[in-house]
Amino acid sequence: MKTWPKVALGELLRRSDESAVINPAAEYHEVTIKLWGKGIVSRGKVRGSDVVSVRRIVRANQLILSKIDARNGAIGLVPPELDGAIVSNDFPSFEFRDPDRCDAAFMGWLVRSTPFVELCKAASEGTTNRVRIKEDRFLDQQIALPPLTEQQALVTRLDTLAEKTRQVEAHLDAVERDAEHLLALRFRDTIADAPLRTMAEVAPLVRREQSIDLDGSYPELGIRSFGKGTFHKPPLSGSEVGTKRLYRIEPGDLLFSNVFAWEGAIAIAQPEDTGRFGSHRFITCQADPDLTSAEFLRYYFLTDEGILKIGKASPGGAGRNRTLGLEKLMAIEVPMPPLVTQQTFNRLQAEVAVLKGKHATIREANAALLPATLERVFKQQY
Repeated sequence: MKTWPKVALGELLRRSDESAVINPAAEYHEVTIKLWGKGIVSRGKVRGSDVVSVRRIVRANQLILSKIDARNGAIGLVPPELDGAIVSNDFPSFEFRDPDRCDAAFMGWLVRSTPFVELCKAASEGTTNRVRIKEDRFLDQQIALPPLTEQQALVTRLDTLAEKTRQVEAHLDAVERDAEHLLALRFRDTIADAPLRTMAEVAPLVRREQSIDLDGSYPELGIRSFGKGTFHKPPLSGSEVGTKRLYRIEPGDLLFSNVFAWEGAIAIAQPEDTGRFGSHRFITCQADPDLTSAEFLRYYFLTDEGILKIGKASPGGAGRNRTLGLEKLMAIEVPMPPLVTQQTFNRLQAEVAVLKGKHATIREANAALLPATLERVFKQQY
């Protein structure tokens, strides 16, 4: 690729200062900019009567940046749906001086590249947590600018690639939705007319209290909401544990967060969770292998019916005021079809999990494709 000529941004952009005349009775979109080139989106609508400081209007295809986070990739083009949105002075926007010299879409791709983010860092100054981009310095920065026809060809190439990666994501999403729908139907059939038994009978509580050594180290386990599994917390020293009671967690345990079980903070401890601990806020159950499995019970509790029962066993207000009681959990009745029937369903669950694992690998490669292409296109010019 031949070297493109350099040009200062100030030759291509000029500051847009369209003042917003606010109608108290109207509603306006406010703009926020995602980091690392992830786009310009609406923060939500605000009523004119609630706007108390000076605002400016932004227009579609203007280049907009965050003074604070441009050095973290918070820059991009205003999308058509946000034409007429309002912003504060922390979000300067720029018009293109000559569309026959610089294609806005080309600039929209360029600003997502690492070299341009480095340019924004060079135009920023300030102390820690107060680093801001300086507009004059930003406009003095030089970019490599190819001829307009080459800009447009690159835009076509990158737009096509972006659409293909979007289609891959959409296809994977559709396949996973179908798989989840199949699981739901099979589960419905599996538990149809099944007898009910209490949790106390099929998966009683297990408490493995850990003695605390002041010189010891105790890595904790966390549970994500909405059935998203476990995660690892930093270890606590014995002195940090203090009088707090810790309980050992073992792989295969069915886990409930007593404060967020009502929003699906329910998981199964994995082999990689070996050696982790939970506080008294973790409820640990062990399924009776002659009757059921943690996998079957977890699936049930993440269905609408199961979450409803967990919610009823978690009285109180929102958030941390809703606490799942031990006795109430043990009293919940769960469907218990024959063990062999459960095992058949669990095999289907495992197949779907394998499918999603393969999809995760594809998603990772797909997500890396566009950034890697941007690097190849732009990095060699800087």
